[in-house]
Amino acid sequence: MITGPQSKAARALIELSRERLSSFSGIDIRVIELFERKLETPDETILVALQKALEDAGAVFIPENGGGIGVRLKFTRSEARRLSTLESEGGIVAYDEVP
Repeated sequence: MITGPQSKAARALIELSRERLSSFSGIDIRVIELFERKLETPDETILVALQKALEDAGAVFIPENGGGIGVRLKFTRSEARRLSTLESEGGIVAYDEVP
């Protein structure tokens, strides 16, 4: 499961506010704030929902591997730039699965 500091770091990396994370995950903003400030630990279902929302938005969580837990971006800067260009080209409006 993710930790509060990982959640906060992931939001910073993907530039996602607590409000948007709350909207994406369906979790109350106050629960997210208390979790990220290490004041409370929500139950496992909430942690799973938060992790899924952050991963869907572009974060990748790194488990303990001898160097400590962490978080990184799903895409490199180059990939993110190319995706941004493709998304702003216009064309047929349709649902896509890119977060």
